[in-house]
This record gives sequence, C-alpha cells and structure tokens, in this order.
Amino acid sequence: MPAVGHHRCPGRPDRRCARRGGGVTSGHLPRWTHIALRVRDIDASIEFYTQQTPLELLDRRQDDDGFGAWLGHRDSPDAPFILVLAQFLDGHDPFGGEPARLGPFAHLGIELESREAVDQAAARAEAGGFLQSPPIELPQPIGYVCMVNDPDRNTIEFSFDQGVFAFAQQHMR
Repeated sequence: MPAVGHHRCPGRPDRRCARRGGGVTSGHLPRWTHIALRVRDIDASIEFYTQQTPLELLDRRQDDDGFGAWLGHRDSPDAPFILVLAQFLDGHDPFGGEPARLGPFAHLGIELESREAVDQAAARAEAGGFLQSPPIELPQPIGYVCMVNDPDRNTIEFSFDQGVFAFAQQHMR
C-alpha cells in the first residue's frame, strides 16, 4: 500500500510502518494520528479540503499504486492529527469496490471559533454545491452546526460551542 506511505517494519513483518523521507517513524507511545479516506479524485478532494476547511496540504505523493495526500494543521506539531487521502489506480486498490463514505451520522468534526464562522462555512459549501444541511442550533453538547459533503459524499460537521477542543485540552494533560 505504498500510495499512502506504508511499508513493512524492520524486524516486524506482521506490522506496517509509516515512511517519511526514507526514515521509519518509531513511536514513543501509541498515538491517535490520522484518519484515512479512499477518494475517487485526489485533486478534487485536496481542493475541497483546502478550500472548505482549515486543513492545509502537508504532503502529496504518487507511486505505481496511486496517489496520496496528507492534510492537517501546520501549527500543531506537538499533537499532529492528519487526514490521509488515497486514490488507488484501477487494479491497485487492496480493498476493492467503491470507497465507503462517512454519513449520515458518522462524520469528521471541525470546531470553529464562532456562529458566524459556521455560517461562513455553510455559505462556502452552498456556493460549491456541498451543503448537506444548513446551520442549526442543537441541544448541548452539540451546539451550532452545519453539515457538508465532500466530493465523495463524506460528511463534515462544522460546529461552534461544542467544546470538544477545550474539553480535550483540559482533560488530556
């Protein structure tokens, strides 16, 4: 599965390790590091995530199996979390079939700084034809949210006043 940057770990043929620039990452502790989505069109997905969300393209690669991209926040090197996108070429997808999608409840959650920011995310999504449901105030702990579909119809939630980030900062130190 080289398109997403993995290979067999040295001395551990039963495990796969991430490859970055030729070195193998060796984790000090188990970490929550990424979520990976198979996509039909890597370019459309990169464009969507870099224009509709605060994620930035951190890495892009291509090999004989297909295309891969890593998106995330450059300002969080101490606690990185990456969205991995993988587009496999015909006959090279180790999982086969159509990409599974997140939704209707399963989603990627992005917490924003204000109700206005959620409204702006919804307006951008609507202009691009991606809006699934407009902003709505839901009971706590959900808060003010809108739902957006990516090009593969995965659901992304933009929220305000959910408190996930603040809770994590408070309880994970």
